Amino acid sequence: MKYEENQALLEINNLKKYYGATKAVDDVSFRVNHEEIVTIIGRSGAGKSTIMRCINRLAPNDGGSIVFDGEEITNAMHKKSLLKIRSKIGFIFQHFNLVYRLTVFQNVMHGVLGRISTIDGVLGRYPEEDKEKAYEILQSIGLEDQMYKRAGELSGGQKQRVAIARALMQEPKLLLCDEPIASLDPVTSATIMELIIDQAKQRGIACIFNLHQVEFAKEYSTRIIGIRAGKLVFDGAPEWLTSVKVDEIYGASHESDDSAWTSVGGMAVAY
Repeated sequence: MKYEENQALLEINNLKKYYGATKAVDDVSFRVNHEEIVTIIGRSGAGKSTIMRCINRLAPNDGGSIVFDGEEITNAMHKKSLLKIRSKIGFIFQHFNLVYRLTVFQNVMHGVLGRISTIDGVLGRYPEEDKEKAYEILQSIGLEDQMYKRAGELSGGQKQRVAIARALMQEPKLLLCDEPIASLDPVTSATIMELIIDQAKQRGIACIFNLHQVEFAKEYSTRIIGIRAGKLVFDGAPEWLTSVKVDEIYGASHESDDSAWTSVGGMAVAY
């Protein structure tokens, strides 16, 4: 597919998001081109997930602008406009977000709920072409033999495959992958990364990953963005990410910080 020269799929300009006095995202700007594979890295609580939530309008930003697919979406908070935006943006979560009592096939079909009527979705009345497409996607990710099994019976890696298939059913232009391998072992993590990227390349989809694993970011990305304390401190090719830059992003000690929560008015808020 051809795009206009210098036309970005996503443009983030001076993005800001606050939780009380905490600056979760502080004046961040970057662009993502069509079919680009970008990974955001940084310590827990640096603002990586908040950026993704702002892109998908799961969280309203407090400043700056977001232009997606040529449209300013910063103020899009009404149901109809949100559905339109989210139909073009697939979201893959760390904890899968599946309905475990439903079958693999039913979970995958949830990817079309944004473009069919509510009553058809409740009754499971899906167009035949969508059912065929779901089966083709399940074949492409190696889960066609599990399609009638309940999602809760699957392994972690299989559950993430189902989540990937559900996102692909949307026919998105952008995939947001928020720590998609954080709960998986290293071998399964590599398999899932390769699967997402392979499917994205086949379908012409851009990807933004949020990862803690620097080596995975360097191996699988075309570009890496480093966030520290809500600020962008690195944006460049994987080969530019030297140990000095990693120190700048994570802090010289590279100590693990598993806390991604801050207390705002007595309520825990993830960022």
